[in-house]
Amino acid sequence: MASTQDFTAVMKDMMGAFPVDTASMEDAFKNTAALNEKLSTVALTAAEKSAEVSNKWTKETLAKLSGVSKAPADPADYAKSVTDFASASAEVAAENLAAFAEIAKKVQMDTVELMMAAGKDISEEAATAVKKATADVTTAAKKAATK
Repeated sequence: MASTQDFTAVMKDMMGAFPVDTASMEDAFKNTAALNEKLSTVALTAAEKSAEVSNKWTKETLAKLSGVSKAPADPADYAKSVTDFASASAEVAAENLAAFAEIAKKVQMDTVELMMAAGKDISEEAATAVKKATADVTTAAKKAATK
């Protein structure tokens, strides 16, 4: 009668012939963590600068409101103070929106720079990993062929 082959030993030999290198996984995790840290720094810096612009804008608006809040003797003076406030507010708005645009532009440039650097690093690491894996597989195949 034919006996069933024990595949446990075959699988054990096969897995031993093709070892898994966890160092590449650790490197990938470290690189991802470093990239996330850099991206977080970019985002937090942008948030801080945006808060500064918002705070400055609020202070300027409140300072200009003091002129509108005073009760003038002549109604024409009231209309003039409202017009002056609206004009000044439009000017301040344009300045602050330009400041927000600069912040956004800097975030975009920093992010693209980080992603390009990360892509270059990943390409180099992938090439190195493929070369190493090819060498390991070739060595393992030669060992298996000589057995």
